[in-house]
Amino acid sequence: MRSIFLVGFMACGKTTVGPLLAARLGLPFTDLDHLIESRTRSTIAEIIGRDGEESFRRLETATLREVIDDRPGVIAPGGGAITRAENRLLMATAGLVVWLDAPFELCWERIRQDQVVRPLASDVEAARARYEARLPLYQTATLQIPVTAGMTPAEIVAQILATEVSQ
Repeated sequence: MRSIFLVGFMACGKTTVGPLLAARLGLPFTDLDHLIESRTRSTIAEIIGRDGEESFRRLETATLREVIDDRPGVIAPGGGAITRAENRLLMATAGLVVWLDAPFELCWERIRQDQVVRPLASDVEAARARYEARLPLYQTATLQIPVTAGMTPAEIVAQILATEVSQ
């Protein structure tokens, strides 16, 4: 069994869908941002604010590499992890990359309702620009799973499993 990487923009559902998918497959789940926050005792916003985005991205890559080397699982990297070519190669080599393709408007609505501080989505214009810049990178994923506002996490998991099995 190889790892499954859930990629997509902020608030697309990676952290919600990941544990359900992992449970269905009998695999561990790792939310990369949560792991980094736990280890550093800092939020992602604090790390970026203190050390800058590039420093955070290097830490993210090192953590991704470590998690991949540990054992197969369902892994949810942060929304921007895909911006580094090294991360794209790591994920493609180590497993199946699944894009949770939620439209920007849905992600933005969830970001606005979320209590998490997202320094890279401080306003709608900044968030939309990041979304559009990352879109071609998300489109390189092995599987694309369309996500709509009405879908439950269980339905998304079922769609992933049905799509994965058919390939």
